[in-house]
Amino acid sequence: MAPQAPLPALPARTTVAVVGAGPTGLALAVTLAEAGVDFVLLDRQAEGANTSRAAVVHARTLEVLDELDPSHGLSAELIGRGIPISRFRVRDGARLLGTVSFDGLRTAHPYALMVPQYETEAVLLERLRALGGEVHRPHEVTGLTQDPDGVTLTTATGETLRAAYAVGADGMHSVVREAAGIGFTGSSYEETFVLADVAMDWAPGPREVSLTFGGAGLAVVAPLPGGRYRIVATARQAPARPDRADVQRLLDERAPGQATVTALVWSSRFRIHHRIADRYRRGRLLLAGDAAHVHSPAGGQGMNTGIQDAYALGRALAGGNLDAYESARRPVARRVVALTDRLTRLSTTRNPVLRGLRNTLFPVLVRVPALQSRLATELAELNYR
Repeated sequence: MAPQAPLPALPARTTVAVVGAGPTGLALAVTLAEAGVDFVLLDRQAEGANTSRAAVVHARTLEVLDELDPSHGLSAELIGRGIPISRFRVRDGARLLGTVSFDGLRTAHPYALMVPQYETEAVLLERLRALGGEVHRPHEVTGLTQDPDGVTLTTATGETLRAAYAVGADGMHSVVREAAGIGFTGSSYEETFVLADVAMDWAPGPREVSLTFGGAGLAVVAPLPGGRYRIVATARQAPARPDRADVQRLLDERAPGQATVTALVWSSRFRIHHRIADRYRRGRLLLAGDAAHVHSPAGGQGMNTGIQDAYALGRALAGGNLDAYESARRPVARRVVALTDRLTRLSTTRNPVLRGLRNTLFPVLVRVPALQSRLATELAELNYR
């Protein structure tokens, strides 16, 4: 994403202040701009991140992009930058346990789109700029106070912005959520996870997403544009920045003989939380995306749920029906957190009895058409229209 010149000052007033210019904040800003609602979008970073982080855009999110921009091809632009994948395969080592297919989904987008997060952000930012909007960088919001008439935001430089509403799209450690005094209920998993983008020779090939179980833990391998692959794997003691040898060792343990890593593009280690905000609104302060819910990356739901939050919230702000936002979107987050928690615990169990039961039942269940359709629909978030 191309850097922008820092803006010297904030406007004095706006209708909606959006804190955080990741995918959620950008999608909210586009929704507000399309509806003609005045807003200011702030971010503490001098420029957008250039790492891939979230790497899948699901069918419902592509539908949202269609609805946001039916005449300008917002989803088509993103699709042109990614790889549509129609099958998700589950293995134990090299043994295929089953396939979840997206081909039968009732949508114009019967696939998962593999595309780096920075491309998703770039497409949203281009649309925002075409609508006359911009991201105000770097402006770190350090405090918010609300009263019956509005919200006053204060930045690290002492500047203030007065808004009718403020939205926290500022991630798990949300300043807006903290200022609102909203609890963030949940906990973290014992496992740590390695995230890496690599170039490699991969036996299953680039036309599927692979979830591989194993006694040492799980590994997810997904293709990215440019011949790269995204790796997500559990690890008990991974370094903060895993190197190529670390990633190769993880793949050798989980999928022996299947992968040869030739280059490491980017890597990180992280701990996963599963949490949901106790509420999405307190007065004039509202939450969306990771500020409202965080969960396992199993299924690739996080960024997608956030973009859909943003679209629903933008329409609620434009229509003056804010009570509908929480009632519609918080139940979705609860389902997503529950689904990803089940997938994570199923994938990471080291109990040999449970592993054996999982590996016996999964191939049988996934062949039942109704169950396969239900799982594919849930992963694609098409139940959340």
